[in-house]
Amino acid sequence: MKHRLLRVNEVLKRELSGIITREMKFEKGLVTINQVNVTADLKSAHVFVSVLGTAGADVITQLEAHRAALQSALAKHVVLKYTPHLVFHLDDSIERGTRVIEIMQAIDSARENKA
Repeated sequence: MKHRLLRVNEVLKRELSGIITREMKFEKGLVTINQVNVTADLKSAHVFVSVLGTAGADVITQLEAHRAALQSALAKHVVLKYTPHLVFHLDDSIERGTRVIEIMQAIDSARENKA
């Protein structure tokens, strides 16, 4: 990936995180933006969101409902030729990572019990 796209991804991630923190309230969980991937033409941005709590689908629905307002606020903070269309995805990589660690610990404890 080109360096420009990497920089745009990071800027959008930082600014969008700040906007969501300031302007939106989530009662059922802690919302974190893990990654933003902008297409090469800068017209779309895939936003990967992780939720600590039980309401992952509810958070994505709420973000989709406020997408236009988030794009408008993002346009005021980040100057690009096009303001990217935001597409939100639920990112469960933290939960999968936690599950892998639990499995590894279970295997390790099983080995210790055999020895």
